[in-house]
Order: sequence, then structure tokens, then C-alpha cells
Amino acid sequence: MDALSKVIALTHIQGSLDLRCQMAGSFELDHPQLIPGEAPFHLVLAGCATLLFARRKALELKAGDFVLLPRGIAHTIKGSGDERETTVVLDTSGPLPERRNTDGEADMDLLCGRFMYAPGAADLIMSTLPDVVHISFAEEGHLNFLQSVVAMMREEVKQLSSGALSIVTALSEVLFVLALRSYSKKEGIPPSLLALLGDSRLSHAVLAMTKEPQKPWTVDTLAKQASMSRATFARHFMERGATSPMDLLTTLRMRLASDLLAAGKLSSADIAERVGYQSEAAFAKAFRKKMGLTPAAFRRQG
Repeated sequence: MDALSKVIALTHIQGSLDLRCQMAGSFELDHPQLIPGEAPFHLVLAGCATLLFARRKALELKAGDFVLLPRGIAHTIKGSGDERETTVVLDTSGPLPERRNTDGEADMDLLCGRFMYAPGAADLIMSTLPDVVHISFAEEGHLNFLQSVVAMMREEVKQLSSGALSIVTALSEVLFVLALRSYSKKEGIPPSLLALLGDSRLSHAVLAMTKEPQKPWTVDTLAKQASMSRATFARHFMERGATSPMDLLTTLRMRLASDLLAAGKLSSADIAERVGYQSEAAFAKAFRKKMGLTPAAFRRQG
């Protein structure tokens, strides 16, 4: 498994499809600020629209565009028609609610949903993303693959056969991973874990940490994973990740330990060994420093 997949697995981010919007002419679809832990997304299946924000530049959306809003900021989706707005009707009779303002052919076909996550492990990814992540899959070279995914999503949404909503939700999570991969490889993104994952050499060190957190890693041994000298590795790691290799290792270990504590099947001593600590006391000290409470208190909180 690659480093990005391992980190995503740690975060437990779950996708949910909310509704399909088929709109024509003039329209404005308002989306209020969501609560923390909910990140809305939009996928344009066909047509075009404008995404408006209160304090940032508008985005022009076209077919194949995917927008993720990690902090759930308020926004409006606006149509391009000049005529007076028509009434928008929400049909909730089927498994997937549909919002329409026309009985004829739609100018825009849009899927709307959200990714839900709990504070903690998910912050490894969500906190590193900007308020608006806009990916044009067509321009990213994923056009053929995207067309297949979108065609499947459109067909499943159209037919709404047994299991259709589960299929479309799973495909939305595929798009989430594609968006993260595309974003991590962009030039000039701020130093972060995603920037490390997008680096062809440094990502090998991150993968080693996630695959074998119990190993007694040092900067030297991690540098070898990246095929770099110790000094070059440490410098590039800090420049790309805004953290040191050992600090990130501790963070990943504590996130894994949190999952194991929440599962409630292993003792603190066993968890300490699994995440690379030779004694329960050393593990408890590191856990409290990073997480703000003892392993026992964390387990009690569920």
C-alpha cells in the first residue's frame, strides 16, 4: 500500500451523497456554513455553473470539475441564464433526493455530498488543505478514467436500482482520493503532510513510518528509505512538511494508538509495543504530550 492510502486509512473519512441537482436557466443554490467535521463536495456531471463565495474569488465550474470545501464554508452555485429565476423543487421520494427547476432538459447536472470526519486523525489531511480545493479532472489527465466513473455515477443515479446509492457514495470516495493525489502533486502547495506524500522520494519515508510504526526509526534509517543523505533528507523533509521526521513519526504513532485504544481490544502495554515504545510508561508520556490526556483517559472517553 502506498503512503497516501495508508494515511487516508488512518483518518476514517467517510463519504455521503446528499442530492442531485438538475437545473436550467437562472438559479441560485445557497449552501450555508456546515458544522466542523463536515466537508461538502460538488461534482459537475454535465453543463456549467459559477461557484460564489462571500470573501473570495468566484470559480467557474464545468463538466468534470470537482470541488471540495474542507471547512464547509458557505457558498452559492449560480446558473448562467439571464431570464428570471424559476421555482426550485426538491423531490425526496427516491433514495437520492433531486433538486430541479425544469421539467425539460437541464443545463447543469450536479452531484452534491459531503465527507464526514471526527477531529483527530482526519486532521492529518483536512487541516493541510485550503478552504477550497478545485480539481479539473479533465485537465489533470484523468479524463478517460473520470468519464468512466462519471458515466457509472450518472447511470446509477438515473436507474436507482438496488444498491445504487452505495455505489455512487463509494465512487465519490474514489474522487476524493483522486483529488488529494492531484492536489499533493501541485507546484507551490504549502508545506504539509500532503506535500510530503506528493514528493517521489520523501513519500517512501512516510510510507515506511505508516507500514512499520513499531520499528526503532531514526533520521538516518528514514533517510535511507528516501535514498538521501541524512542532512539532505532532514532539510528537505522540513521544507516540504513543515515538521521534522521524528515529530511526524510520533504523530502517526499516536494516531494509530488512538485507534487501537478506541477499539478496546488491546492493553496499553500491547499498544505501546505495536507503535514502537519499549515501555508502557514511555508510551503514556508521549501520548499525553501529543494528545493532551493519558491513554487511560482517552480510552474512557471512547
